[in-house]
This record gives sequence, C-alpha cells and structure tokens, in this order.
Amino acid sequence: MNGERKFTTWEDAVVWLRNQPDQRQLVLDAFYDDPLADAAERYSQSTEWQAVVSLLTQRSGTALDVGAGRGIASYALARSGFAVTALEPDPSAIVGAAAIRGLAQQMQLPIQVVEEFSERLPFADATFELVFARAVLHHTRDLEGACREMCRVLRPGGMLIAAREHVISKDADLPQFLAQHPLHHLYGGEHAFLLDRYTGALSNAGFSAIDTLAPLQSPINLFPYTLETLKAGIVMRLTQKIPVAPFWRTALASRHVFGALLSIAERFDNRPGRLYSFVCHKA
Repeated sequence: MNGERKFTTWEDAVVWLRNQPDQRQLVLDAFYDDPLADAAERYSQSTEWQAVVSLLTQRSGTALDVGAGRGIASYALARSGFAVTALEPDPSAIVGAAAIRGLAQQMQLPIQVVEEFSERLPFADATFELVFARAVLHHTRDLEGACREMCRVLRPGGMLIAAREHVISKDADLPQFLAQHPLHHLYGGEHAFLLDRYTGALSNAGFSAIDTLAPLQSPINLFPYTLETLKAGIVMRLTQKIPVAPFWRTALASRHVFGALLSIAERFDNRPGRLYSFVCHKA
C-alpha cells in the first residue's frame, strides 16, 4: 500500500482500498465489502457481535448506534430486537448515512438515520436504553464532551458499550501507532488515548460503573481473531523457538492453562493502539 496516498473523503479511500487485490482480507475484516447486506449479516454472526449480545441479556427497547458507519452494528442491533437510531455524520452511499438507509429499506429493519456528530446528540435526555459505539471514542474531537452526551441521552439503568477503542501506554507511542495503522495513511482521522483518559472521561460523564475489557479478555477486542486462532498462532510462535508442536498443542488444550497464559500476557501487553472495550452503566 502506498503510504503517501491520501484521499479527501473516506468513501474515496474505501473505494480505492476495495480495488486493491492484496487488501481483500483487510476489506473483509473491516466489513467494507459488498453487498452490504451480506457484510452486515457476517458481522451479526461474528464472534465479536456474539460477545456483545452476551452483554445485552434482558435488554431491549431503543438503541443509539453512534458513529454507525455503513450500518453493520445498526443491522445487528435491529436483528436483536432493538428499535435503532443510527447516528452517522458522513452522508456517503458506500460508508455512511445513505448506505444505512439503503440497508434498512432493503432488509425492512427499524433503523432511523440521523446525520450528526457524537459530540452534539440531537436527542432529549433519557431517550435510549442502550448506546452502542464501535470504534468511536478514539475518533472524537472532544472525548469528554462525547461521553457526557452519551450518558445524557441514556435512561437511568441504561448501558453504554464503547467497543474496540485504541489505547497507548504513553503519549510518545502515538506516532508509532499511527505509522503502523493500515488505514490511517489513506485518509487520516485515527487516534488513540491513554487508558486513564478513557475511563476518566466516562467516569466524569456520570457513569456509575465502568467495566473495562482488556485486549485479550474478550472476543470483542480479539476480532478478526478468535481464541482458537490466537491459540494456533501462539503454538506456531512457540514451535519456532522449541520445535515440538504436539507438546504445545497438548499443553494449551487446557482452557485453564490457556487462560492463565493470557492473563500473564496481559501484564506485558504494551502494543501501541491495542484494543479495549468499556461497558458503562448509568445509575
């Protein structure tokens, strides 16, 4: 990929990316492929979304999908029984609001589309049972303001799920993360914050409880990898150092052993831009 290539719109960047044969897997992993209905259905069946569903037990009603993109999460929320409002400032027919409207009409799903930014939500206080924000907070121009708005529009007892947020260990790590990001060179707009910056913004916004899901703790953060593909990768790495693959496969077959290994790995995981998710509750 040409690191110097820049586009004036995200839609143009995605169109270019989809025309690069060597980027096919990245396009699929990002759900930028067409038909959009197929991409949305694939997301709704993914290990990532199934992990989200496990957090939504006994929840229903109105949901706000912030930074909805082309609507894959709006689709999944609607298929899970929510009446969805998709908030997306980009009007694009490929990666924005027009794409969501087309998807909702085609699939006959209860999705209303609003073209606005997360820092100024055009809704009354206590409107939604659920706010879902997938890879949104690290894109905000005002993190604290966006968190306050998301808390404001939630009803008492409501939940915010802020999924797949990039985290750095120190500010000096940001340039390295941006240089390594596979899409930042196309259009820009990527960012990452310290973990304390996220949790502080969420706490100050008024959330009474914040559960932090670490990078290796949840399939939400692991996708497009799964625990099984992660295990296979670890076996391959270990085998390169000590070539006894059957031994490593047997050793890691135990869920207890593998879980312990991941817990240890978490302590040393300082990758710039690693993914965290936050499950926040409003009293």
